[in-house]
Amino acid sequence: MFRFAHPEFLYLLFILPALFVFYIYARMWRRKAIKRYGNPALLAELMPDVSSKRHHLKFWLLFGAIAMIIIVISGPQFGSKLETVKRQGIEIMVCLDVSNSMLAEDVTPNRLEKAKQMLAKLTDGLTNDKVGLIVFAGDAFTQLPITSDYISAKMFLSSINPSMVSSQGTAIGSAINLAIRSFTPNETSDKAIILITDGENHEDDAVGAAKTAAEKGIHVNIVGMGDPKGAPIPMGENNNFLKDNAGNVVITKMNELMCQEIAAAGNGMYVRADNTNSALKALQKELEKMNKVELDSKVYSEYDEQFQFFAWIALFLLVVDFFTLDRKNRIFKKIKLFS
Repeated sequence: MFRFAHPEFLYLLFILPALFVFYIYARMWRRKAIKRYGNPALLAELMPDVSSKRHHLKFWLLFGAIAMIIIVISGPQFGSKLETVKRQGIEIMVCLDVSNSMLAEDVTPNRLEKAKQMLAKLTDGLTNDKVGLIVFAGDAFTQLPITSDYISAKMFLSSINPSMVSSQGTAIGSAINLAIRSFTPNETSDKAIILITDGENHEDDAVGAAKTAAEKGIHVNIVGMGDPKGAPIPMGENNNFLKDNAGNVVITKMNELMCQEIAAAGNGMYVRADNTNSALKALQKELEKMNKVELDSKVYSEYDEQFQFFAWIALFLLVVDFFTLDRKNRIFKKIKLFS
């Protein structure tokens, strides 16, 4: 398989026909100029060192060198290769609560959007680490398997909304257990779970799941979203809010005590998010403390650069052109190389 990395530069090849036409025109003009002075055959006898064949050779050498240079800057690529890139990093699984209560606006613009903004900034700060994404409400499922592709991570992150999980609730324990199973097997790097939730209406043994993670050497860090005082849950437009069966507006309150218990059981950190970047900075500081080891990541490169061959040809032609004189060399006069 062959291609050019910068095919737009191939348009420069149109210079070559123009250069050839200019050369032919220059030769014709030169012949007419000589005829003005006399018979070309007689004038040739008066200029024994002049060699027209050397002029032809130098032109074609320059012509070929320019063609090769244009091909070089167009970036010829051929074949494929498999590279192994060694990185120093950790593995992070993010568990993001997408229940309806995360739409409450006690943080700006709301709990879920604030969490997504924070995770996007956290991803921007990663270099050689691996990251994965789990979303949960009443159920938990993997949105993005653990990877070092941060572009894909941010793309999946931007598409998250509460409608992704049909069953409502807060299955924190299920999310943690799924995260435990999602790390790379036999990887010796430090591992961390970042759980972002308001902790309301949790349905399973989240503390037990966090203890299991801690036993496996996985740190469970909790980011509490929302205000313990609570806020209504917007539903649709026109400032409508979620109501219970009695018609009363539902107030969702962040369960800060439960979040702290999970973090303690998971040997991790708890921090409450607000309208500042304090939670993000605390997370970044916590991740920096973790032990980073060498991770082997195989990167497949479909094309391999092959400009070197054309560059050597261009250099050879230019060198030959430089040492080819316009006139016959008196030292090598007896050598009829161009006659």
